[in-house]
Order: sequence, then structure tokens, then C-alpha cells
Amino acid sequence: MQHFPYKTFRPAVDCGDEAARGGRQVAQYDFIVIGSGPSGRRAAIQAAKLGKSVLVVEGRKRVGGVSVHTGTIPSKTLRETALNLSGWRERGFYGRSYRVKKEIGSEDLSMRLGKTLEHEVDVLEHQFLRNGVHTMEGFARFQDEHRLIVTSPDGSELLVEGERILIAVGTVPFRPDNIDFDDECILDSDEVVDMPRLPRSITVVGAGVIGIEYATIFSALDVQVTIIEPRETFLDFIDREILDEFVHQLRDRGVTFRLGAPVVSVEKVGSKVVTKTGDGRTVRTDMLLYCAGRMGATEHLGLDACGLGTDGRGRLKVDPDTFQTEVPHVYATGDVIGFPSLASTSMEQGRIAACHAFGLPLPPAPAYFPYGIYAVPEISTVGMSEQEVRDKKINYECGIARMRETSRGHIMGLDQGMMKMIFSIKTRRLLGVHILGEGATELIHIGQAVLNLKGTVDYFIENTFNYPTLAEAYKIAALDAWNRMPRD
Repeated sequence: MQHFPYKTFRPAVDCGDEAARGGRQVAQYDFIVIGSGPSGRRAAIQAAKLGKSVLVVEGRKRVGGVSVHTGTIPSKTLRETALNLSGWRERGFYGRSYRVKKEIGSEDLSMRLGKTLEHEVDVLEHQFLRNGVHTMEGFARFQDEHRLIVTSPDGSELLVEGERILIAVGTVPFRPDNIDFDDECILDSDEVVDMPRLPRSITVVGAGVIGIEYATIFSALDVQVTIIEPRETFLDFIDREILDEFVHQLRDRGVTFRLGAPVVSVEKVGSKVVTKTGDGRTVRTDMLLYCAGRMGATEHLGLDACGLGTDGRGRLKVDPDTFQTEVPHVYATGDVIGFPSLASTSMEQGRIAACHAFGLPLPPAPAYFPYGIYAVPEISTVGMSEQEVRDKKINYECGIARMRETSRGHIMGLDQGMMKMIFSIKTRRLLGVHILGEGATELIHIGQAVLNLKGTVDYFIENTFNYPTLAEAYKIAALDAWNRMPRD
């Protein structure tokens, strides 16, 4: 990361009278971005392409934010490593006992992770350099509505001024006071990427996207997994039929669910972590992973100084179309504003915020964007679920395809996985696509394009798909729905 020491920092434009600014050296920029995660980096590069002077302030030693260092990229790399070393993708042919490597340790998982993160950081630093984006290592806090004090790792402070400012600091794991996270056997979702060893059993607290992803990755490594969720349901935005199939697969693999049971206490007893739940039950495992919620990383930003406040989870309120906060020249994007908290949508939020900040008109955003859950198996969805279609009182029909029905699926040894498509009977238009199984997060984009372009069931029936591919499932599911739809 480019770091400009206090005494040699050169501002992008003339600072004016330093003495009038409290004796601190001041650097002025058109756009200052706090955080270099997906939304921050996309916003910074977009503003730079518009010819604006841009500074990105990042608290870590390397750029990338939570997404690169502890979140999206590490968890997906861990997933891929687990699937490769465990031989998961070949078990459809060779049985559940098949493994590429018999003894898999934490060092096996971390080796690939280190190489991947180094590549991601290198690419991002090159993008910033190529677009003339300045970066600075340090922690930023507001002095007033336009100025930030950046504290460098050596303790020195620099005052920077931005015509417009974007807050893209992401989130940190929520840590209840009654859980001792100092023990190496009790981890939060940021620490799991550096876990000291691979356990034989693990308790995952929280059945949100992060918890489910990690729980299923450990399950693929033949770790005994227990999932504890205080609510009676989880992943409520996923189509129920897809989720029921997903849960069935996990139970078949030996994953235990404890739903509607809040955690009462967690303590280390000998070599085990003992977790007691509100229904009086006790779970003993080698390790516990706490994934029940995240907080906006806004505690030390000094938001009061610029007239902003947060909700109880440290999140900022923004205009959903422009991503402006209550202070018009201050924007916020990414996980710090809450739902949907996806790297993909965060990138788009950053781009939109930068364009709006400098007066670039934007067309309305597409109506639907995809969700991807990188569990084992993957889940991806776009458009309305069957329940949402019912709630809107739309007459509809569904089509189902099983991945094993495609030749490619059979070649790959897939004995599970499904695609569900929902169509309007009146207009024949596609209303939603929901996929469970290998390649779901890649396949979903065909459905996304057709959905946003207002395509109908006829598109899938009349067009040719490569053979053999998993994408053939679109034609199979569309024909399944067409066979049930009334004829004129």
C-alpha cells in the first residue's frame, strides 16, 4: 500500500493556509473513500475514471478490506480447497469414503489461501495505481463534515479534506460478552480462516449465510457439525422447496440442527467446548464457531463530528437509490448499510454512489440481482420465490429439473442438485429461478438475464444450449413448466 509519511505527504491540490487549519498539514481531495473492500474500491476507481482526485484510507496493512482478508475470498478459497482435497466432487462415483488426501490439516487449507490473497491484493493495488488512486494505511475519523484525521501505524496524524466522502468500512463480527473468544477453540467468523487445527467436531452458532457456508465446508471435510440457531427458521429469503432439499441433504450427511434454541452459555471443559441452549440441551464439540451477526465497523469513525448516527448494529441509513446519508456529501455503501450485504451488490453500490456524487446520470438499476450462497452444495436464486408469487396472487406454474437428468450432470457423477423455475401463466414471463447444487452461482446468470429482459418460457424452449452442459437444466425445467401450463 502507498503510505505517505506525515512530513512528505503531497496533497492532490493546493492546501491553502495550514495555520488557519489548526496547524496540521492538510491534503485535499475530490473524493475520500474510507475502506477498500468491494464497494470502496469500485467507487474509488469509478471516481478516478471521472477525472477526480481520490484517496482510499485503509486500516489494514494491505488493501482489500474484509472481503479479501477475512470474508468473501478466504471463505470461498477455503471451500474450494476443502472440495478438492476431500474428493467431494468425485464421491458420486466412488462413494462417500473417497478422499484425495486422507489426513487434511489446517496447514493444507492455509497454503492455498495465502497464495490466493496475495494475488487478490496484487491485482487491487495495480488497479489503484493504474487509475491514479492514492492509498493510505491508517484509521480515519471525522473532524467535521469534510475533514478526516488519519492515524498512521506509527501514531502520527494527518488531516485530509474531501469534497465528498464515502464510508465503506464494512463490518466486524458480533461478540457477546458472555463468550470467551480468547480461547483458540472458540472463534468468530473472521478468525476461522486462521484456525490452528482442523477439529473432529464443531458447533456453529448462527444459521445465516456465513454460518451455513462454514458449517457445510466443515461437513465436506467429514467434521461432525452441529448448527445452533435461536430462530425456528433460517435463510428465509430462499425458496422453501430449495431450502427443504438443502436441509435434507445436510441431515443425510449427519449435520445436526438445533433450531429455536438460543445459546445460554459457552465454556471450555477439558478439551471440549460445552454449549448449553435455552431448551436445556448440551452440545460438546472440539471447537465452536460463532457466526450470529455482524456489526458495522463504525464505532471509531467519530460520526458525531459530521452529524451522523447509526442503528443498534452500527449500520448507517442511506437513500437506497443514491446511497447518500443524511449528510448529502457523505455516502455509505457495502455491508455497513446492511442488507443484502453481498460483495456483488456492494460493488454496484460503490459505482452508483461515485457516479451520483459527481453528477453522472445513471439509468434505473435492473429489477433483480442474484444471491449466491457458497455452501456445499451451492444455492443461488434470482427473482421471486414461490411464496412471493403466491402473496402477489399471480397465477403461476413451476418447472423442476434435476441435475442428474442432464448428461453433463451424469458425467460429473451428480446424484443431487435441482433447478426450479417459476413462470406467469398469463404473460408466460419468467418470475424466478432457484438453483441448488454444483455450479449454481454460475448458472444463475442465464436466468438473471432472461428475467431482467422480461423473457418468457418460450426463450428456453426455442433456443439451443451447448451439449452436454448443466445449463441444459434450464430447458428441462422450462419444458416441465410448459407441459403443465394451459393451452389456448
